[in-house]
Amino acid sequence: MIDPDMRNAIYQLHLKGIPLRKISSQFKISRNTVRSIIGQQGQMPQTVRKDKIHIDPELLGRLYRECQGWIQRVHEKLVEEEDIQVSYPTLTRLLRELGLGKSRPARCDRVPDEPGLEMQHDTTVYQVPLAGQRTKIITSLLYLRYSKRRYLKFYRAFNRFAMKCFLHEALMHWGYSARQCIIDNTNLARLRGSGSRAVIVPEMASFADRYGFEFRCHEIRHANRKAGNERSFWTAETSFLPGRTFDSLEDMNRQALEWATDRLDHRPVSKTGLIPAKAFEHERAYLTELPPHLIGPYIAHERGTDQYGYAAFAGNYYWVPGGKRDEVKLLEYADRLKIFQQRTCLVEYELPADGVKNERFSPAGQPPPRHLPKHRKHGSMQEEKRLRGMGRGVEAYLDYALQTAGIQRHRFLRKLFALSRRVTEAIFARTLQRALRYRVTHIETLERIAWFCISQGDQQLPEADVDDSFRERPAYQEGCLTDEPDLSIYDDLLPDDDEADNDRAGQPGKEQDDG
Repeated sequence: MIDPDMRNAIYQLHLKGIPLRKISSQFKISRNTVRSIIGQQGQMPQTVRKDKIHIDPELLGRLYRECQGWIQRVHEKLVEEEDIQVSYPTLTRLLRELGLGKSRPARCDRVPDEPGLEMQHDTTVYQVPLAGQRTKIITSLLYLRYSKRRYLKFYRAFNRFAMKCFLHEALMHWGYSARQCIIDNTNLARLRGSGSRAVIVPEMASFADRYGFEFRCHEIRHANRKAGNERSFWTAETSFLPGRTFDSLEDMNRQALEWATDRLDHRPVSKTGLIPAKAFEHERAYLTELPPHLIGPYIAHERGTDQYGYAAFAGNYYWVPGGKRDEVKLLEYADRLKIFQQRTCLVEYELPADGVKNERFSPAGQPPPRHLPKHRKHGSMQEEKRLRGMGRGVEAYLDYALQTAGIQRHRFLRKLFALSRRVTEAIFARTLQRALRYRVTHIETLERIAWFCISQGDQQLPEADVDDSFRERPAYQEGCLTDEPDLSIYDDLLPDDDEADNDRAGQPGKEQDDG
């Protein structure tokens, strides 16, 4: 197509009397084209599309409803049943003009890379091997759009407090903050609405104001509005996680900090060759500088003190100095815990590593308290060890029961051990033998089986009564055409009677006592 400027130049040369052959040679176009342009006086021709195929809108609407909106099926019915030869792109255009087809989503607005204007935050979930076990980890990433700097950290759980702690840690590491933080429509920061109409939670708006920025939500389905952040997740997924081993969450975050703030800062970005560390030096003049001693976010918890001086928090126990048992206030920071009493800070503790539970802590440099906390949780390892030492039958039952979904391991083991102390060892073994046969895991049912075993004395436990006439019932006759169930898996659950007698005979010094 010949552009308007060339058309106007050809027409102006014609008005000056330049021969048509010379104009054609100069612009390297045919003389017929020159004649057409002169006939149009150098203007672009106004062409109107003329559809070669006209399809009744009522027919299109009816077929669209019959096919439940599946355009491919509408196209097949038009060609095969209505004998209308129409291409698929033409059909989709006609349906869009009638407001029937699916419209394309609006594109994200393109925002220029202005220094100091924007940073982006988002989270995603990965399944990674942590200490040899596949674990669900939440990844949080902050991205400076202009200089391409990143800050990466991993969490077990991510809530509003964790979001504030992460942003504080990242911004204090840089020492600067951009004026806007682009986020998705997450409930961690958004109160209601979406996109440009979103209302930020007052708590988060006040937090952002301390650091000199404001939260802004992008439109729904416009994840590309923070494409730099999304691309950073892909970089972490393909360049950080593969080929690395992590002993703990702390080890994982240590490696992530070195990778994101050291290696990526000095590695040129593809295509542009931009180095984030150098670009940040230029952007620093446009960012908001943060005070070096800005206090991080915290949550206040009210706790009581037991008679031994411990306050419980997050599954652990922290010793409170002094001799009073008054209420204390615990201030939880991202990495430490402060204990206050009557507005006085008594002691400060570092939070334990990930996964540490049921431990007691005392101030460094002082001897540990002599007593244990009052409500300290005790494990069930000793109970399980004693139960497994009662014989192979008990051990086989424990292997089955502890793998059952919904079993509360510690409570079940303690109650089972308590039952073993109320009956003789022989009765307990027979109880679990019968429970394993019928797949019983409820403690109340186990107790009833134990009392039943006691009431039977030396007699053989009766099997469940079965009415032999069940084969004559109409319900059985109706279902007799189905395959017989395979019950062979239950044959190996218990030893034969001879083997069981040999096992009992092989234990010297133990006599069977039926209660």
